[in-house]
Amino acid sequence: MIQLRPFATLGAFRNEWLNAHHHFSFGGYHDPERMGLGRLRVWNDDEVAPGTGFDPHPHRDMEIVTYIREGAITHRDNLGNEGRTEAGDVQVMHAGTGITHAEYNKEDVPTRLFQIWIMPDKRGVAPGWGTKAFPRDNKGLSVVASGRPADANTGALPLNADAAVLAGTLAEGQTTELTLAPGRAAYLVAVNGSVTVNGVTAQARDGVAIADERSVTITATKATEIVVVDVAA
Repeated sequence: MIQLRPFATLGAFRNEWLNAHHHFSFGGYHDPERMGLGRLRVWNDDEVAPGTGFDPHPHRDMEIVTYIREGAITHRDNLGNEGRTEAGDVQVMHAGTGITHAEYNKEDVPTRLFQIWIMPDKRGVAPGWGTKAFPRDNKGLSVVASGRPADANTGALPLNADAAVLAGTLAEGQTTELTLAPGRAAYLVAVNGSVTVNGVTAQARDGVAIADERSVTITATKATEIVVVDVAA
């Protein structure tokens, strides 16, 4: 099953500093048909105005992946972690037993990012945070964060969940293959450009839910950057 979720159909929220779109139910947006996909619970498409951001707030028992598309975000938490994650980088926060964090755009330009929440395999793990740079080249999909045993030695940021976040860029006409094991599903978003996913066309920032498919062929109809989350269904 390949289900297209056009960007125009996503939930939306906007105030003076945040322009957000929700692929799944979140905050004041509720759609019983879009409550998540397996362990994937949240995928927010956020634009944060310069000099603003998310003030300190708490989380528990969630794996939170931030994929920076443009600009940069500066993280600070009550564990003493602080760091700047820019386009080309990914950060992972393990909320675990509890963490309070802030995320600010200290740049002179808007920061555009995907914030992805994945439910952990175990509750009550130790909280933590990490960030890492990943080259973006036309070599197909690379694993950037994962809790799958097979990805233990790939250099990906660790997750406390049987899930993986993959990303990559494709030149126009380039194809990459995604293989899903039985009982797994995936969610794909193109940052820009456009792709076909097993023949279904998706434009920039559309969501593509993938289930009951073992082999997925992704072809760039325009040069594109794509992000995929593979989860237990």
